[in-house]
Amino acid sequence: MLESADVVINEGSRNHIDETQVMGGTKSGLISRIFVIARNAFREAVRDRILYNLVLFVLLITASSIFLNELSARQEGRVIVNLGLSSILIFGVFIAIFVGVSLVWKEIEKRTVYSIFSKPIGRGEFIIGKYLGLCLTLLVNLAVMGAGMTLALLFVHNSQFVGAMWLAVLMIFFELTIVTGIAILFSSFSTPALSALLTFFIFVIGHFSASLRVMGGETGSRPATGLLDVMYYLLPNLSHFTIATEVANGLTPPALLIGSTLLYAVVYDIILLTITVFIFSRRNFK
Repeated sequence: MLESADVVINEGSRNHIDETQVMGGTKSGLISRIFVIARNAFREAVRDRILYNLVLFVLLITASSIFLNELSARQEGRVIVNLGLSSILIFGVFIAIFVGVSLVWKEIEKRTVYSIFSKPIGRGEFIIGKYLGLCLTLLVNLAVMGAGMTLALLFVHNSQFVGAMWLAVLMIFFELTIVTGIAILFSSFSTPALSALLTFFIFVIGHFSASLRVMGGETGSRPATGLLDVMYYLLPNLSHFTIATEVANGLTPPALLIGSTLLYAVVYDIILLTITVFIFSRRNFK
């Protein structure tokens, strides 16, 4: 019986799975191997205490917004939505960046990649599995945070915000899938510190790319305009995923806009993973 991918990816683990989960060149075998890697990445991320601390902190922020009754002129619902969604995004980004840049790097630093790739596990499967595992971690954390916001809204009798609030949480999740993809992309060839810095830089630029493009046009400088145009089309436009203001004002974006934005995220994620697999597949670990 071969050691499971659980043992390979996490040296401290003593769990075993059937060798058919690792062996096999069929499509089902491919999916099984990706699933095993994703499951281990999820377990590894959940064991990191910072995730629990961040979730607890966001829940505390959401709960504290309930007590802003007297300061918000009976606008508790809007305060909870604005504060809660902003907190979910900020801490979700920190999870995506700091966990994302370490997922691949830790395996390289500990030299466990040698054991991993000695098994019938491809580098593409490894990257995709790690990515899906962290996305699952983010999904679970966002669900917990969203549940806390829902309880807060129900407590202050502002249930009319709940449906749109969950739509905003869904948009944040897809935004974080892009941030996660960027973090893993940089970590496939760079150090964690530089990867985190570059990912955060792209996250910030992604929220202001449209404004920077307009600013470049107003400068009258062709080089500046050209550079900002390239950045606008090349880097992800993350401002489309932010609908907290609309939700706080009781508005729901059109379904076509929501659908096109989610499709944009899926396509961008596929492009990021393709580039990451291409780079990682050509990396020499000797």
